[in-house]
Amino acid sequence: MPEQPQDASPDALTTRIGQAIVLLHGGDREEAGNRLHHLWEESADRPLHRCTIAHYLADTQDDPVEELRWDRRALAAADAVTSDPGAAGEEAVATVRGFYPSLHLNLAADHVKLGDAEAARRELADARRLAGDLAHDAYGNGVRAALDRLELRLADPGPRP
Repeated sequence: MPEQPQDASPDALTTRIGQAIVLLHGGDREEAGNRLHHLWEESADRPLHRCTIAHYLADTQDDPVEELRWDRRALAAADAVTSDPGAAGEEAVATVRGFYPSLHLNLAADHVKLGDAEAARRELADARRLAGDLAHDAYGNGVRAALDRLELRLADPGPRP
């Protein structure tokens, strides 16, 4: 039976991204990665969606260099949204501004994995600077706590269990 075309509306795309994320969080990194790669190709004209897709695609990577590459793509997609606020819309811009601390945190963590503490510290400083705009809710508190943990890890680069 031929594959049915997927609904490409923004709401349907968001739903399919969410389904892939559920797979990822459920432990099926391979299938999540396959779906997210497909969604990446499908979303070329939607930088907000691409930011989310690349962010989660990074988490499906086994190779830290590839993880860094996808996290950089997530940041580039976020920049594409905020560089043209009129085209993206105020809601999309506000959403992406809330992502920036996490995006830089992920880049910092990637650099730690690659042994580049200096680059990690630069990204961590960017994340800290941007975290001031986060709300004091579960998301904001979680990002700030992750920043604290990574900062402690960078301060004490001893062996990890």
